[in-house]
Amino acid sequence: MPRLFLSLAALALMALPAHAECYADYKAKQDDPLRLHYGVAQVSACDPAGAEAELAPRLAAVGWVLLNVLSVFGPEGLEERKASAADYFLRF
Repeated sequence: MPRLFLSLAALALMALPAHAECYADYKAKQDDPLRLHYGVAQVSACDPAGAEAELAPRLAAVGWVLLNVLSVFGPEGLEERKASAADYFLRF
């Protein structure tokens, strides 16, 4: 019986989804005067719609309007975007 319990517990743990690191690159703007920026942010939603829902309020809280999420990616895509995002790399 204990062996069966351990086997079932192990199977249950393997069925849990792995929480991968997710990031999104996006474009945002401010008005009056018009300012635009490209940024990269860590998100919990690993899909563009979910990332948009998560990022829009974060940016709005500091006066930015999310224009669009360009893509969602894992940690392997961070380095290639770091220079382009500059001050907005993992800022929000």
